[in-house]
Amino acid sequence: MLLKDPAGRGTLAATVLASGMALLDSTVVNVALPHLGRDLGAGLDGLQWTVNGYTLTLAAFVLLGGALGDRYGRRLVFLIGVFWFTGASILCGASQSIGWLIAARVLQGVGAALLTPGSLAIIQSAFDPRDRARAIGAWSGFGGIAAAAGPLVGGWLVDAFSWRWVFFLNVPLAVLVVVLTWKFVPESRSPEKRARFDFPGAVLGALSLAGITFALINGDPVAGIAGLAAGVAFVWVERRSHAPMVPPAMFAVRAFSVINLVTFFVYAALSGCLFFLVIFLQVSHGYSALGAGLTLVPLTLVMLLFSPRAGALGQRIGPRIPLIMGPLTGAVGILLLLRAGAGYFTTVLPGVLVLSVGLTIVVAPLTSAVLAAAADRYAGVASGVNNAVARAAGLLAVAALPALAGLSAGSYTSPVAFADGYRIAMLFCAGLMACGALTAAVLLRPGDCEPTPKNFI
Repeated sequence: MLLKDPAGRGTLAATVLASGMALLDSTVVNVALPHLGRDLGAGLDGLQWTVNGYTLTLAAFVLLGGALGDRYGRRLVFLIGVFWFTGASILCGASQSIGWLIAARVLQGVGAALLTPGSLAIIQSAFDPRDRARAIGAWSGFGGIAAAAGPLVGGWLVDAFSWRWVFFLNVPLAVLVVVLTWKFVPESRSPEKRARFDFPGAVLGALSLAGITFALINGDPVAGIAGLAAGVAFVWVERRSHAPMVPPAMFAVRAFSVINLVTFFVYAALSGCLFFLVIFLQVSHGYSALGAGLTLVPLTLVMLLFSPRAGALGQRIGPRIPLIMGPLTGAVGILLLLRAGAGYFTTVLPGVLVLSVGLTIVVAPLTSAVLAAAADRYAGVASGVNNAVARAAGLLAVAALPALAGLSAGSYTSPVAFADGYRIAMLFCAGLMACGALTAAVLLRPGDCEPTPKNFI
């Protein structure tokens, strides 16, 4: 199908809305954290788990979600994910304790793991190659916009209604996604059907991420050792499985491995930056929830206007230059945000604008390149791997950065203590962005990411 066709526009709208809904819930909660923390009596560790409970299951099971879509039908698994995600969102909004909220966020992440890889795989399989790059660019751009708009939407909902509406907002969005999917989205699946799924690998991957995350947030070395052991077991099982979640040959493609490493650095930096910035502005400088969210509106607008163009540019010149220049520009933007304070136009806006330019340069070419490095029959798996890497990066960044910045459980209630930790954390985030640029510059060769048969597996 083509973008100019009604079916093409409807398919793109359904996939963008659904993936945007999942991405929105990765960031929309950040601006509500001080409010729900006070309402539910949570410390900083409870706030970290509110973010990471969702990210944990999304990162752990997104690979399985992609494989399920390839096997049983991407449209079918996509719809199941939308319904699951919506039900869990209702449970989040009804939470009466921080434990209830964290458990509901864990369930919500499972639903996101089912719908997220399917949304991109549907685009990859449904669109004509002539329009595929533009469609992916639009998907990436609007997804980035959803993530960036999260603080704004969350701030308005928190100030106007309650933090609970941050989650209830998903219900009408999900209804629209289901209608569009039912009417426009074609079914597709991989021609290669596997006899069984790698459930042991999925469980070991989840246990590994959970153990490492628990160790980073709660300072438990036993959990960390258990998480590392589960990670080693995961690699062992994947290498010997008859139906691994990730075919080992995928990582034999140089571009695929390098681009996923760049993804890790970029999304760790972005997740850490957004987590700290919106809390810092509220706790240390007295911004309202809406005011903190409004600070990121320029980021949303820049990505909305220029991400599709960035995707087309990446297709013409190749992704290597955007993957170098985007993270470098983003690192400069994060360093400028070290000055963030009460004067928005002089202390916050410059950093936000530079960061938004960096993200616009890198996001769409990154997504197109990782799919170009894999054969169409592995579209769901390739999308799942890249999503898993991005979510795991955010998970580990939010888990590790508060401790690295010297913040304790009660620090988010102290303006001075949180300000000191914020500056240290943002330096780490800028360093992570720079590592992404360095990785692309050193390890990615011109021509590595062109969709030619030599790169297919």
